[in-house]
Formats: sequence, C-alpha cells, structure tokens
Amino acid sequence: MNRMLIACVGNIFLGDDGFGVAVAQQLSRRKQKYPDGVDVVDFGIRGVELAYSLLDGYETLVLVDTVSRGEPPGTVFLIEPDLSATPSDDSFALDAHNLDPVKVFAFAHTLGATPLRTLLVGCEPVSIDEMQMGLSTPVQVAVGEAIKLLDEIVADLCLV
Repeated sequence: MNRMLIACVGNIFLGDDGFGVAVAQQLSRRKQKYPDGVDVVDFGIRGVELAYSLLDGYETLVLVDTVSRGEPPGTVFLIEPDLSATPSDDSFALDAHNLDPVKVFAFAHTLGATPLRTLLVGCEPVSIDEMQMGLSTPVQVAVGEAIKLLDEIVADLCLV
C-alpha cells in the first residue's frame, strides 16, 4: 500500500486561502474514511510541522491549497509540480505565519527527508489578499469537487 499524506494548508484569516483547511474539516466530518496509511492533516500555516511530517515514510504527498492561475474562481486543478528547483541549501527562512511549500521542502531536505511524489489539488481563489473569515461562494462550492478528486487520487494510488 502506498502511504499517503494529504496535507491541507492555508490561512483561514485570508478568505479563500482557507480552502485547504475547509477541505480538511469536511473530510474529518464525513463517515467514509480513507484506508489505513492515508493521513489527512490540517496544517494551516504550520510549515515546520509539515516539514517534519515528510520524514515519516510517506511515498506520496498531496497538498491541498489555493492556486492562482488566472482561471475562473472555484476552478479545481490537479498539478504534479516540478520540485527539482527546490533549494537544497539553507538560504531560506521559514515564516511562522506563512506556509511556502518550496521553503518547506527545502527545510525537510535539510532534515533528511527524501523526495516523494507530490501532487497539488488547488483551487483558484477569488481573493486571498484581504483579512476576512470564510470562503467565497465559488471556492466553497469547490471544496466538494476537491474532495471528489482526492477520493479518486486515493483510490488510484493506494491500490498500487
């Protein structure tokens, strides 16, 4: 079985940036759970905690976050990012109030984490620049679509 970490990230105080957190909350409330070996974690903005979790022997990481790509708000994407450009030195600094995946991967590498297959389930936000609580309507609707996509990913990869 493929051990998988579904890492839901985002800042609930920045409107649509809380998309990943909303996905984690929905997944925690539903009756249908993922099989053993698939962990869903709401990391919020805790990048250091995510970096240490990458040392736990997972084969696949699925990040759930907002992604600005110029598409209509609420569009859900599945991306397999190229992480070969991740810095491998210590010329980065983790910010306790912001989770930058590239910096998290670089920090995890310095801790001894080995590269793992990484997917990104992203959602186009309306806005993530303003201090506000709650998701916009298109992004709230996209939470369900993202969960369906995660269900497909888990079904495909956990049978490998």
